[in-house]
Amino acid sequence: MSEDTIRLVTIGRIVRRRRRLLVVLTVVGALVGYGVSALFPPGYTTSASVLLPGAWEERELLTRTQIATSSVVVDRAAAALGWAGVDGEELKDRVSAKAADGNIIEVSGTAETPGRAQQLADQVVQEFVAFSARLADDTTAPEASARPEELRQLVTRTSRRITELADAADPGSTVESVQTRTELAELRTALQEAVTALNESGPAGTKANMVVMGPAARPSGEAPPTRVQLIVGGALLFLLVSVIGHLTAARMSRRLRGEPEIASALGSALLGSVDVPAEGSALGPRGRGRWAGVRRLLGADVRWDLPVVPVSADEAGRRLRTRRVLARLRGRLPAPRRLLVVVPDGDGIARLAAGQLAAEADGDPLLRVVEVPVSRPMVPDSGEESGALVVIGAGHWTAGELAGIAEACADAGHEVVGVVLAAPVRDRARTARSAGRPRDAAAPALAGSHDAPGGTG
Repeated sequence: MSEDTIRLVTIGRIVRRRRRLLVVLTVVGALVGYGVSALFPPGYTTSASVLLPGAWEERELLTRTQIATSSVVVDRAAAALGWAGVDGEELKDRVSAKAADGNIIEVSGTAETPGRAQQLADQVVQEFVAFSARLADDTTAPEASARPEELRQLVTRTSRRITELADAADPGSTVESVQTRTELAELRTALQEAVTALNESGPAGTKANMVVMGPAARPSGEAPPTRVQLIVGGALLFLLVSVIGHLTAARMSRRLRGEPEIASALGSALLGSVDVPAEGSALGPRGRGRWAGVRRLLGADVRWDLPVVPVSADEAGRRLRTRRVLARLRGRLPAPRRLLVVVPDGDGIARLAAGQLAAEADGDPLLRVVEVPVSRPMVPDSGEESGALVVIGAGHWTAGELAGIAEACADAGHEVVGVVLAAPVRDRARTARSAGRPRDAAAPALAGSHDAPGGTG
């Protein structure tokens, strides 16, 4: 998995094999979203618009939006509303403004009820217009308007003086006199145009005459995120995190799944694989502890990241694969053929495969099955056995754990003569099995407490 490309089939395998766990986590995410919606009650948002007549630059409109949400405007709106426990600092987080097309300022207000949201937007707009009008009135104070009036008077006197100079100029038709009178006339015309423009551009012009474009509309729905959105978002978030967690754990896992890696870790040759019909509880190591029941209930004890292995079509095909593995094993053993079958403690599918091998061997070779704890592996000392056969399920153990089993075999005087992989298969037909030897003879091999003889000497 660490080197595989994540494909849709991988996601599908996670959903298929861990569906109960994913469903539980999705429900938990929905409950968390509901809890968040309870902590943050739903809000309602509405807006009111203010028209600014005249020509406005973008920079000036941005300044007006900042004035609409300034502390002065919001504090006055809070004082006018008189809501208990709500001051201007809190209302400032509920008020926003933006400049729209056509020199329009949209002021929005958010509150816990539709009525309050409407009142908040209307009151902020009123205070914004009143404050803007006050700013315009301040710019038209007597001191500020005295200077333009003085300029008008100076321009009028200058125009009169130009007229006098033009009349006093040489009335002759010389080039110099005509040119002088022309320049004086042009100067007088320019001064008159300047006076006209000055009269039309007073500081208390049209820009101060803001128009409120009607009251704010009463909101009909909650402002996002709504309670439903939080619940759905929580469920989707937990589902997504669960799937990503599965993929991350699989990529970071050091458990060996490939046949060459497992054989290399045990320092022996791979003899093949044995197909074992098994239910979900036997597909992985047996869970222990107080959480084992919960893991089985949620399906978390079933491995989802195991590679796809060839499966036999029926009972005859499975027995044929087992006989082929035994034939390879006999070719590697001297007579008498006695062998110790080592199974990691907790590897349920490997235990079933070892029992199946012992039953199918029927004493040739004579197999003795032992379970070895992986944490502190201890293998029985060498007796009449010619070596050790390690039966293991793929994808359950790390290289270090398998190397520990191989060292334990070497310390006990057993040479690892081969490795057999246990491949779980499912009998979809679930037909009635015959009471033949493979199933009946496997019971003694699996019924022993620690060591179990697998055949009749």
